[in-house]
Amino acid sequence: MRRSKLYKKQVEVEGFDPQQRYGVAEAIALLKKFPGVKFDQTAEVAFKLGVDPRKSDQTVRGAVALPAGTGKSVRVAVVADGAAAAEAKEAGADFVGFEDVVEKIKGGWQDFDILIATPDAMRLVRPLGRQLGPRGLMPNPKTGTVTDQVGNAVREAKAGRAEFRADRGACVHVPFGKLSFDENALKSNFDVIVDALVKAKPQTAKGAYILSCTITATMSPGVKINTKELGRGKE
Repeated sequence: MRRSKLYKKQVEVEGFDPQQRYGVAEAIALLKKFPGVKFDQTAEVAFKLGVDPRKSDQTVRGAVALPAGTGKSVRVAVVADGAAAAEAKEAGADFVGFEDVVEKIKGGWQDFDILIATPDAMRLVRPLGRQLGPRGLMPNPKTGTVTDQVGNAVREAKAGRAEFRADRGACVHVPFGKLSFDENALKSNFDVIVDALVKAKPQTAKGAYILSCTITATMSPGVKINTKELGRGKE
């Protein structure tokens, strides 16, 4: 397999060993030391979990507000009416409506990053599963996007929130900021993601939960994290 010149320079960074497992702070410092590119790369963490996603009682899904934000603007649409709609507008939602928003989505409109709905609006939103599901836009109580507290949900989404969900291979991939963030900001975001992931552990999952953890950037090698340092590798 041919490696790019950039990759070769990155793996030669002093202190980096692709097979070694690092503490979180050290791993983030290494990620920022890699020779970069002309755009602000996204930092992402990948977990391998000790769950069986084929079992309905071992799904892992959730969302968390990131203290340092995501580093990108987020377009928020809200399906609500009455006082809830007014609350969403005041909180800064980009699109707010009821039947009109639902009809636009039915027609193919998806010019938003997060869709929030009140519980009573879900009777209109549920039939949109085929349009919203493949893009991960379907509102869900577990991610806080089906709620009566639409103002708080909009503010969290605008400030920066991360959603996570285990795929069929029991892997979870979560962006936790931009490489332009300072190391403390990236670590703060990383820590709250780990905490939320641990809280989402299914009660039926036994033994080791976080089997492996790796952080990477858009154009960088992965840096492995020592799960024992997280204090959550085995529970």
